[in-house]
Amino acid sequence: EAQLVESGGGMVQAGGSLRLSCTNPRFSFEDYTIAWFRQAPGKEREGISCLDTERNDTHYVDSVEGRFTISLDNAKDTVYLQLNALKPEDTAIYFCAADVWYCNGEYSHKWDYWGQGTQVTVSS
Repeated sequence: EAQLVESGGGMVQAGGSLRLSCTNPRFSFEDYTIAWFRQAPGKEREGISCLDTERNDTHYVDSVEGRFTISLDNAKDTVYLQLNALKPEDTAIYFCAADVWYCNGEYSHKWDYWGQGTQVTVSS
């Protein structure tokens, strides 16, 4: 059962932008680390970005650094992932996950909470 809710996916042309949202109805994101993952067809799920709300740390993998931005709206208890300069290879299902953990580039952690995913499709 998905405990987080992602939204904002869609279809865009290469070079376009999307903003993904991650919310949850059950608890505050305070003191949690929220991570974004994606899974492209035929590929394994990969962690791409995270935000530690307690330490205000962020991390991006090389393939998205400079194009994607993760942020937190405390008032809305929502984490965003702004996707800019999208490429066809960014096409994937995007998931958010949360846990009381660190944002240090180690995405293999067993995250406690997951969303159901939102599809991002980038055409060339």
